[in-house]
Amino acid sequence: MRTPAAPDRYRHRVLVVEDDDTIGRHLEAGLRGHDYAPTWCRTGAGALTEAARAPYDVLLLDLGLPDMDGLDVARDLRGRLPDLLIVVLTARTEDIDVIAGLDAGADDYLVKPFSMTVLLARLRAHLRRQAVAAPVREPVRLGDLVVDLSARRCALHGVEIPLRAKEFDLLAVLAERVGEAVSRETLMAEVWDENWFGPTKTLDVTMAGLRRRLTEAVQAGGGPVHLPEITTLRGHGYRLERQPDPVD
Repeated sequence: MRTPAAPDRYRHRVLVVEDDDTIGRHLEAGLRGHDYAPTWCRTGAGALTEAARAPYDVLLLDLGLPDMDGLDVARDLRGRLPDLLIVVLTARTEDIDVIAGLDAGADDYLVKPFSMTVLLARLRAHLRRQAVAAPVREPVRLGDLVVDLSARRCALHGVEIPLRAKEFDLLAVLAERVGEAVSRETLMAEVWDENWFGPTKTLDVTMAGLRRRLTEAVQAGGGPVHLPEITTLRGHGYRLERQPDPVD
């Protein structure tokens, strides 16, 4: 069962996945009152079906669903819709739960009870960054890795590496400052937003995902490559090394 989305005059289509009727109605009314087009699903299966039926810009996802874990919904939709903005809404508060949500593909995490004002502010921040038109920039070549900033593509030996949106943004910031120490504060401001409200674990989880995908690309290639190393600068941030070393 779902509540149909509003007409297309609204700016962004939001898929709300929430089994609590009170919270669902609150989200639906609040979003519609701020020019979003919400569609409300009460189950994970319903959300997967709805996401396949129509395009959405945002997913607001409860984790405690009656038919399946919301993390499975996040993983499924992140794999199918890499540009979908996923915001987890949950009563789970432990650090391990935050990390699990972000590692499943969420871009943001709000703990219940949450303020509708804060939720709307976070949506504006994320969507504002997505809407900014990027200027044409020359690809950055780092050994055998090519980071095409304008096309938002990353390739190793000509084979594209499927990075998530935030993973690519993180790599792009480091690539544009290759050889420089980039602080955590700078990365959070440029990859997420200068007014970011969420946990800083978001950066660590995204960095771990980026490193994992680069490693998998090397392993899939089956031969030695020159891959730039991302060095962790404890207490400060990260640095993408200027001279990559050969990797077997």
